[in-house]
Amino acid sequence: MTTIDERPDTAAPKAVFEGTKRRGEQFMLYLFVVLPFLAFLAAVPIAWGWGMSWTDLVLFFVFYVVSGLGITVGYHRLFTHKSFRANRPLRAGLAIAGSMAIEGPVIRWVADHRRHHAYSDREGDPHSPWRYGETTGALMKGLAWAHLGWMFDEMHTNREKYTPDLMADRDIRRIDTLFPVWLLVSMFLPPLISGLIHMSWTAALSAFFWASLVRVFLLHHVTWSINSICHTIGEKPFAARDRSTNFWPLAILSFGESWHNMHHADPTAARHGVLRGQLDSSARTIWLFEKLGWATDVRWPKPERLEKLRVG
Repeated sequence: MTTIDERPDTAAPKAVFEGTKRRGEQFMLYLFVVLPFLAFLAAVPIAWGWGMSWTDLVLFFVFYVVSGLGITVGYHRLFTHKSFRANRPLRAGLAIAGSMAIEGPVIRWVADHRRHHAYSDREGDPHSPWRYGETTGALMKGLAWAHLGWMFDEMHTNREKYTPDLMADRDIRRIDTLFPVWLLVSMFLPPLISGLIHMSWTAALSAFFWASLVRVFLLHHVTWSINSICHTIGEKPFAARDRSTNFWPLAILSFGESWHNMHHADPTAARHGVLRGQLDSSARTIWLFEKLGWATDVRWPKPERLEKLRVG
């Protein structure tokens, strides 16, 4: 079965990379890795002495779910793998929601992920934890690379090679270009809402800490754990050509993305958690969009195909 990630390019071969990252891009990358991490380190003492209000908790939850589903349903299952078709408002909404996770512009994210599937756990994979070898030391180094280090690689994946469909989509290109705007909305809308609710600068600052910085930290590390943990630790009930695994402890926080072995066995499937008891809120969200008529041509996994992919 040929997936979108594996279709041969009938035109002249394009380079895998399109150039190096600009200095400003690298600076912003460091900023949005380091600042949420520092906020996380401060979270326990601040929660002990300052506390977390109900407003903070609600805003944290809402923005985590919206931006998280923007990544899993939008960036990943819709734009990368075309697991379903979305009408124009939903398509734009998911691209904006995913941008608010601050994991990069939509076209750049999709290009990197399609390259990952094209070379999964082989030379050319941007974030395989097995890149340095299989000894304990090499794997520890590889886990660090897969989880975080790969993002600081100076080379950019060639978008013309991996995402020509998105490059040709005017709406998505516009949303991609406006990524700095969505970044600011993601960071400053929670404190604005809290500040207006309580008419307090203190409430605004508290919301910025919990619903912006700590929320981004948690969402980032859950997403990055799919690249690292879900290619090293867990179960492999389905036949995949790489080392992808299912890791149940991350299922809820990752909205079903940690059923990663199933995903690599059948990349275009809209549901990753296909076995009994496997929670997949991203698939349930796509199901709801389908019922509302906003999503069509959903590629739900077929029982006969799953049976063929089962190991043992």
